[in-house]
Amino acid sequence: MANNSPLLRDDLPGLERVSHVTPKEFHHEFVLKGKPVIITEFARNWPALGKWTPEFFSTRYGHLSKDVKGVEYTVAEQMELIKSSTVEKPAPYSYNLNIDHVFPELTADVKPFLLGSSDRFANPFWPHRLFSSAIKQEVFFGGKGASFPVLHVDLRHLHTQITQLYGDKEFFLFAPDQTPYMYPRPEYPLYSGVDDVFAPDLERFPLFAKASGHRDILKEGETIFFPTGWWHMTSIPGPSISYGRALLEKSNWPGFLKDTHIEWRKKSPVLATPALLLGKLAGGVMRLRE
Repeated sequence: MANNSPLLRDDLPGLERVSHVTPKEFHHEFVLKGKPVIITEFARNWPALGKWTPEFFSTRYGHLSKDVKGVEYTVAEQMELIKSSTVEKPAPYSYNLNIDHVFPELTADVKPFLLGSSDRFANPFWPHRLFSSAIKQEVFFGGKGASFPVLHVDLRHLHTQITQLYGDKEFFLFAPDQTPYMYPRPEYPLYSGVDDVFAPDLERFPLFAKASGHRDILKEGETIFFPTGWWHMTSIPGPSISYGRALLEKSNWPGFLKDTHIEWRKKSPVLATPALLLGKLAGGVMRLRE
């Protein structure tokens, strides 16, 4: 790998780490201030920790299948591949496995949530029919050498929580103010246009060399949070199973509605405006409950 990438600089700092945090402290210190953090003890008592292993998913869900970059794999095949994955021949990185659709019974294994009662995805007044396409929680399977190699910002102004339940995962993060150095793609500005982030062509992307971010390893049992607008990508040093949850509360609700309205206009133009109004009404009802 070339050494001219900001992702490989020796002085790239790690993230702030805390052992415990209450939902109120978390919301005030990190969500509202737009700061990422690694919480080392938050998920230590989750049933998922020690339970969600390759053997568990192979035994219980081995028959289920998922398309990964145009190839269909069963969960059992995926587990065998992540165990034998190498840098030269990495296993396919399976992401966006929607827990609510595929493994709904596993939700009980990953509670409580960081935001507590202010998490609108957990609010009983959450309008499911309006936002049925939103992925609230998902599981990621990966092996040594695998990665999500594109720096990107998550959709719909959602905040992100990822808990490492098996193995480790490396994270690279860049704050929203680094966006000019990311070369957002004109056709899809949430994705960086830099061709190879580890060995970038700096003649084409000279500003990328100026980017300043964070690099850290998320250990088994630890939880990373990063707010909406943060550029990020991951690399996997060994067999890995992660739990991802989107976080939605009153501060990012307007952005979530705006982004979702754009999707509604593409799919159902006639229903887009009424749906937006209902979304605003639902937000008001949830605010009263909060």
